[in-house]
Amino acid sequence: MNEPLTVVAAVLAGLFAGLFVTFSYAVMPGLGRTDDPTFAGSMREINVAILNPVLALVFGGSVLTSIAAAIVGFDDEAARWWLVVGAALVVAAGAVTMGINVPMNDRLEAGVTAGEPPASLREVFEAPWVRWNIVRSVLSTAGFVALLVALVA
Repeated sequence: MNEPLTVVAAVLAGLFAGLFVTFSYAVMPGLGRTDDPTFAGSMREINVAILNPVLALVFGGSVLTSIAAAIVGFDDEAARWWLVVGAALVVAAGAVTMGINVPMNDRLEAGVTAGEPPASLREVFEAPWVRWNIVRSVLSTAGFVALLVALVA
């Protein structure tokens, strides 16, 4: 196993998980207490602000380095399956993000831009987005833990 690569993968996976978990226990409950226009507008602004180089590094970096760590460390019998599981879980969290949460963000943006009523936008967005965010929180946190276990295996 290449320990420095696995450390980088674990750190990035931890940051990746931390982002989603923070949305689960702080951001979305806070926005849940707001009125419909504030909710729709705030989510729209968060979705714009989050598209930045730091997110690209954390998101893309966690996926790429966890896969690389699994490939490079596959010959390490003690760590092999932890690395593979860690990479698979991080990739799965990325897939949920790109396949489900991002399209929901795009639909919210289109609805706000088209002038749809904030209450109807919120009704179709909030609950499913929160559920899928919990899924990606669990996946990414489990991936982070698996990578940590690989380091101590």
